[in-house]
Parts: sequence; C-alpha cells; structure tokens
Amino acid sequence: MTTDDTTLPAWRRPTEGAHRWPAALTVAVAIGLQLLLPDRLVIHPHWVLPALSALLLVTLVGLGPRRAAGDHRHARKVALSLLLVVSAGNAGSAVLLVGHILNGSIGDQAAPLLAAGASIYLTNIVVFSLWYWEFDRGGPAARAAGSREFPDLLFPQMADPKLAPPDWEPVYLDYLYLAFTNATAFSPTDVMPLKPWAKLTMLAQSAVSLVLVVLVVARAVNILH
Repeated sequence: MTTDDTTLPAWRRPTEGAHRWPAALTVAVAIGLQLLLPDRLVIHPHWVLPALSALLLVTLVGLGPRRAAGDHRHARKVALSLLLVVSAGNAGSAVLLVGHILNGSIGDQAAPLLAAGASIYLTNIVVFSLWYWEFDRGGPAARAAGSREFPDLLFPQMADPKLAPPDWEPVYLDYLYLAFTNATAFSPTDVMPLKPWAKLTMLAQSAVSLVLVVLVVARAVNILH
C-alpha cells in the first residue's frame, strides 16, 4: 500500500471488510419462505431446498462470522455452488407456479395464491442480492482487499464522493436494496450496472419479477372478481 492510499475512498483501498451476518440473516429468512410453499410448488422432496439453503447459511458463517475479509477461495466456491442450486430451486418453483396458473390448476382462492407468489418473489430478491454481493468487484473478500480499481456496479457514492464519508463502502444492505428496487421497478434505479455480468443478472431478475407480478396479480384479481 502506497503512502497516498489513505486519500482514496474506502471502496478503492484495503479495509476490514463488511459484516457477513446481514447476508446470513437474509438466507435464514429465505429458508423460512421456502418452508411455507405448498408441496406442488417445490422440487421434491420438500426438505431438499431448505436443507441446501441451510448449508449455504453455515458456509457463509464459516467463511468468517464477522468480517468478509481474507482469502477463502475453496469455501467461496462452495457458497457459490450452493447459491446456484438455491437459485435453480427457486426458479423451478416460479416455473411451477406459472405453469399451474396458465393451466388453471391453481388459484381457486386469491390469498394462498398471493402468499405463494410473494414467497417466491421475496426469495428471488434474496437470491439476487447474494449474487450481486458475491460478484461485485470479485466478491466481499476482494472488495476488502481493494484489488479491483473499476466498479462493476456504480453506486451514487462512487460517482460523487461528496455524498458519503471517506470510509464508506458498499455493504450487504446496499446489494439487498439494489435487488429489491430492481425487482419492483424492473430496471436500474440509483445503482447502474457497468459490466456485462451485472447487466445480464439485473435483466434476468427483472424478467422473473415481471412474470411473477403480472401473472399472480392478474390471476388474483380475476378470482376476486
């Protein structure tokens, strides 16, 4: 580290790293949402996806219960593999839900339909927030090391340092907010994707969210009328 590194914003220089517990907490919430889904909207056996999510939670904690710093390549590969499986499982639930809506085999009552749709929708937000958190500038450990000069996701504080103190750097809550706003607005809001992977990931999340919202709400409104 050179002598003038201290003049750089925190996201450009080595730091202690962000806390992992917010990411672990949202995974625990996702597990609860998965357990609430009816049997015909999950990949059987029903316990497989929550069990894999629980393993992801343990892995995240094992990577470092406090700060996301240090080199944990093998454990990170495990976390990414499990995240991929959890993403595929939730995508499968979304496909099953859409299929049941289209063939009329689900949705006799609006409340259970909306509850199932909300569970998949919220899990989708959690899953994509973890993808953003794990891949932006090489992941949480790489961000703590300050090894990437250029951002993958441009936060407002990066574009204008006057908007934040010198020790500001994105934490998991920022990525959760990004996933939530992208899922509700179906487009970038205040965080802009700069790299192709970020653009494609945000595109995929918006597409899934749009299909879920349109079909589930339309079916529920039809039932209520």
